[in-house]
Amino acid sequence: MSLMAVTAIGAGAAWASGINTYAVICALGLLGSTGHLVLPPSLAMLTNPLVIVAAGFMYCVEFFADKIPGVDSVWDVLHTFVRIPAGAILAAASFGQMDPALQIAAFLVGGGLAASSHVTKAAGRILINTSPEPVSNWTASVMEDVVAISSIYLALNHPVLLLIALTGVVGLTIILLPNLWGAILLLVGKVKALLGLNPSASPKLPVTEVEKS
Repeated sequence: MSLMAVTAIGAGAAWASGINTYAVICALGLLGSTGHLVLPPSLAMLTNPLVIVAAGFMYCVEFFADKIPGVDSVWDVLHTFVRIPAGAILAAASFGQMDPALQIAAFLVGGGLAASSHVTKAAGRILINTSPEPVSNWTASVMEDVVAISSIYLALNHPVLLLIALTGVVGLTIILLPNLWGAILLLVGKVKALLGLNPSASPKLPVTEVEKS
């Protein structure tokens, strides 16, 4: 595979992983096992039937959990610890047979791409959930799955177009960051609460009057 093709697969898989890791792994595994895609050797493990079945099962669980207002945000918080590392690993593994320095760079960039898409998705869901009706939530969930799978399609068939699109999307994410900041802080707070990192309020000492001398 050419360097451009490998870069597109690594970048596309990492970014899409921040949206739906299970869909990405299942799609790559199915494409590789059916001969529609020649995966880099270090990603060949994705074609293992056990990996495909596990990813497919978890995708089905996420498909329903992601469409329930409130549950989707809890799911996003929990998957902060899945999507970002998975994106970094997928990106690094794409360059598995190349220079180790290139693999480390891919790991860092892949983690960043996964983080950007994950935070945007999670923050957007928090904002959407302020609406009482479920239709917008369902629509967002379906569109996210379509975008994740489409990024894999572009990586395989139009790698240059994918890399250009990712550059634009990341730039747009940076521009929109101030508008999403409140939702991001709320998401960070939920992650800290989940990890028990919120410092407990220190007990206040009773105030006593100072005797006048």
